[in-house]
This record gives sequence, structure tokens and C-alpha cells, in this order.
Amino acid sequence: MIKKIAIITSGGDSQGMNAAIRSVVRTADYNNIECLGFYRGYQGLIENDSVELGLRVVNKILGDGGTFLKSARSSDFFEKEKREIAFNNLKSNVVDALVVIGGNGSITGGHIFSEDFNFPVIGIPASIDNDIWGTDNSIGFDTALNNIVDSLDKIRDTARSHNRLFFIEVMGRDCGNLALHAGIASGACYAIIPEKPFELVDLIKRLEEGKKLRKTSSIVVVSEGNTYGPAYKIAEDLTSVYDDYETKVTILGHIQRGGSPTAFD
Repeated sequence: MIKKIAIITSGGDSQGMNAAIRSVVRTADYNNIECLGFYRGYQGLIENDSVELGLRVVNKILGDGGTFLKSARSSDFFEKEKREIAFNNLKSNVVDALVVIGGNGSITGGHIFSEDFNFPVIGIPASIDNDIWGTDNSIGFDTALNNIVDSLDKIRDTARSHNRLFFIEVMGRDCGNLALHAGIASGACYAIIPEKPFELVDLIKRLEEGKKLRKTSSIVVVSEGNTYGPAYKIAEDLTSVYDDYETKVTILGHIQRGGSPTAFD
């Protein structure tokens, strides 16, 4: 019988994590199950840094971005001795099961933890990169994608005002979903993603096709995890062999993670 569960948010934050916490707490309350939240993901489990979670605690967090339980990437959790400390902390708090809200690495950590100690773990996919196998859209992906498209629309205004080629670097360590979907949704001329090898000659060919259609500006979306290199390197290498456009680079960075979640998230 599971009478008490623990909740953590782990890895990179994503919009909608608070909504997921709220949902777990409310569902647990309906089923007469107690909830304990641990701060800063697996690191909080190791340090036994927790808070009781009831309906009042999660009352007004539904539309807030980020995670009020905070998040972290715990290098300590890679060591089995530290995972054992986390397990003992759960048992000392009379916790029967763990809910992990996080990305690919976080859910992998939960799987290893479950196998180590035969402990029930549920993973809720939450990652703006949308890189978790087995789920169509992880929590945060839709909001981050909309943030990117909104930024691209603004950048296009200045691109059109000049004869400029913009390289926009977006997040996606090993997965090009954000870059690919943002490129489609914003009408970018090219998307550079980890899943497909990139050659400058292919981009030049696309730019030349655009010029024939009298395009005076273009936008290229670059996934940070692509195999060629950072957006600045791509722009520099292109400029050395092709100078028909004035080239600019924008790295969107952590602005992609911010803001209130969309209705979907």
C-alpha cells in the first residue's frame, strides 16, 4: 500500500512543472495519499531538504513558469553511495514511492534508482528539448517553442529592414525538435539539427534559391547540439566563402525556458 509519495523536479526547468506538481498533489489528496516535496531534485533527496505538500501549498502555482520546488542537476546522484543516502532519507520520511518530473537524464536516474532499491518510481516527462523516448510532447516543449517563434517573428522585422541573414541558435543538446518545429512554424529558410549532417554548400544552395525568388533576407535556425558547431562558427565559416548577405547571430538562451506555460503545457 502506497500511503505517502515524494515529488521532485529535476534537471533543466520547464514551463508546466508547477502545473504537474499541482496535479500530482491534488490527485494524491483525492486518494488519501500524503505528499512530500524535495527541493532541488535528486540533490534535495540526498540532503533531505523537503516540504510537506498539501492543497494550500499548490493553490496558486498552476500558471507559474519554472518550478517552486526548484531544480538542479545532481552529480552526486551518479554515485550509488549517494543514491543509498537518498533512499534512506525517503524511508526515514516513511515515503513509499517517488514521482520524478524531469527530462531524459532525470527519468533515467529514476529508473536506475528504482532498480537499485526495488523502489516504485513514476517519471513525468518534462523537457523543453522534447527528447524523451516514448512521449509525443514533453511538458515545456510547447511553451518554449512558442517563445522561440515569437522571438523569430521579431527578428524577422529587422532582417527585412536590411539585407541580412540571421542565424538563431536555440536549445536542444542532442535533439533538434525545437529547431525543426520553430523553423517550420516561423517560415525559416533552413534548420540545422543534430539528427542530420550539415554542409555549408547545402545552405548556400538554399540561399541562392531564395535570391532567385528576390528574397533580401533569411533566417536559419540552429540547434545548439548540431554536429557542425555553434551558430557563430557556422556564420563565420559561411561568410568566408559567401558574402551576399550581412550575417548576424542571435543566441536565444534561457529566455526559451521562461514565461507562463501555454494551455497545452
